[in-house]
Amino acid sequence: MTPVPPEFGAQIPAAHPSPAAVRLMSLRRSTSPDVMTEPGPDAETLGTILTIGARVPDHRRVYPFRFIVFEGEGRARAGEILARAFLANEPQAPADRVELERRRFLRAPAVIGVVSKVDRAHKTPEWEQLMTVGAVCENLLIAASAHGFAQCWITEWYSYDPTVIQGFGLAREERFAGFVYIGSAREDPKERARPELAALMTHF
Repeated sequence: MTPVPPEFGAQIPAAHPSPAAVRLMSLRRSTSPDVMTEPGPDAETLGTILTIGARVPDHRRVYPFRFIVFEGEGRARAGEILARAFLANEPQAPADRVELERRRFLRAPAVIGVVSKVDRAHKTPEWEQLMTVGAVCENLLIAASAHGFAQCWITEWYSYDPTVIQGFGLAREERFAGFVYIGSAREDPKERARPELAALMTHF
């Protein structure tokens, strides 16, 4: 069941101790879309994931982001845009490579395009707005994992291609922060190398 968010102005606890959340965030790992399959989240679960995704630090409530949800046949329609754009860039590409691009969004049951819509006229610095959008993507990963789904945040070439950007309906000032793929894993990912904390930290 989708949790009901608190009413505006309601007092809520400052912290929510949860060993399960600590474990989830300690173990969260991206899964390649190439090993994703059905099932994906149903409509109610996806709504919860997106609601959690949008619950991020956002200085002055600019909301510098929006979502494009690709599911069902929408993934195939998106794939036609990807194939045309790829072929325009690589007219000599073999047919199997074009087909690979056409099927990009079919790798997972749900793909969320996270659009950065920075308001450069707003007094909140652009950098802060961009960090908010990055936090949205991370929240989506954590929320999807908490609901039992494999997830991956990637950009790939189509995030930056003008034909794709136009085909997906972005405004001139918008850009993709990336695409979050959500589904079930055919195989579990292996742990990747992680940095040593001591190499990242100093004390002032």
